[in-house]
Amino acid sequence: MLETTVRELLDLLLRWVHLIAGIMWVGNSLLFNWLDRNLEKDESKGPRHVGRIWLLHSGGYYDVEKTFLAPDQMPRTLHWFKWQSYTTWMSGVALLALLYWTSGASLMIDPSVMRLTSGQAVGIGVGTVVLGWLLYDGAWRLFGRFERAATLASIAFVAAVIWGLTHVLSGRAAFIHVGAMLGTCMAGNVFMHIVPSQRELVAATLSGKPQDVAVAASKHAKQRSIHNNYLTFPLLFTMLSNHFSVITGSKWSFVLLGILFVGGAMVRHWLNIRFTFKAWIPALAATITVALGAVAAVVLAGSPAGVSAGGERVAWTTAQGILQQRCNPCHSDHPTIESNPPAPSIVRFGTPDEIAMWKERIAARAVVTRTMPLNNRTEMTDDERDTLGRWLAQGAPTQ
Repeated sequence: MLETTVRELLDLLLRWVHLIAGIMWVGNSLLFNWLDRNLEKDESKGPRHVGRIWLLHSGGYYDVEKTFLAPDQMPRTLHWFKWQSYTTWMSGVALLALLYWTSGASLMIDPSVMRLTSGQAVGIGVGTVVLGWLLYDGAWRLFGRFERAATLASIAFVAAVIWGLTHVLSGRAAFIHVGAMLGTCMAGNVFMHIVPSQRELVAATLSGKPQDVAVAASKHAKQRSIHNNYLTFPLLFTMLSNHFSVITGSKWSFVLLGILFVGGAMVRHWLNIRFTFKAWIPALAATITVALGAVAAVVLAGSPAGVSAGGERVAWTTAQGILQQRCNPCHSDHPTIESNPPAPSIVRFGTPDEIAMWKERIAARAVVTRTMPLNNRTEMTDDERDTLGRWLAQGAPTQ
């Protein structure tokens, strides 16, 4: 019990830190990308001037200028933006380890997808995060000047990872590890490319050298910054995906994640060019409509047919026995699955009244989407799901 309590408190703390740091990182990233696209150049300012913009916020005006400094002209106070990304990544990896890589990797293994040992599951998860970064970074270091080809290769690589993970791990684990890989690439870009280019710029200024010595590094860092910009929306979906079992639990989950990945990146694209592309609103609306329509079509096509109330009447004792054997090991105040917290989401099936309260949710998760029991860890059979579905369709009688 003590271990469960400690894990819950760590979960709470890490989620809170991860959310706050993530908001700060994404907020800063979107703001600076927006500034770069809206700066107005003043030709009278000289060659070091890049652009200027006026902002209205907090009851006053902000005069923001992007410029290169003259040699030896370093401001007394200079603000850096790096710890938000580092904190987001570190808290995210800690949360990933707490929830997925420990306790026997129970959230990663779905026997209906592939029977893995806990070591194999964790190895796949860690390998995805580490190798994903190494392959991405290495490819762009070598072939970054061939931007179009490198972009197509990167998209193909992500598609392969999505397909592969959804065929070996549970849906939840597959989605969250795709997100962890993207997040690692984004944080790696900040740590290995963006911040070092800024250090070169500062070093050139402090040493009195012209800042064009740092221009090449700055262009390379800008390329990685654009990558981060386009990955932001797909990454945010993977962070939230565990709340949508109809997506993660679908037999076509890899297609759904691909649609949402491309759709999220395209939405980011239209928002990026909205000040120079007049038809951005219709393009944005079309992208959202097509993406959501495609998701709905795939979900509906992959959903099993509903269970009718016809056939032999299902006795209450039969339905109760299925729930006790397959659902109560988690959904009770004293779960028999050690890695599970008591009554997840406060859903209990201990009494007829509690079962009646949650009957619509039981139908949706255990019968229609078949995403519960989680990863089918209690191995509910298709016959049991059909029997439970008929009982629910017959009005869920408890007499």
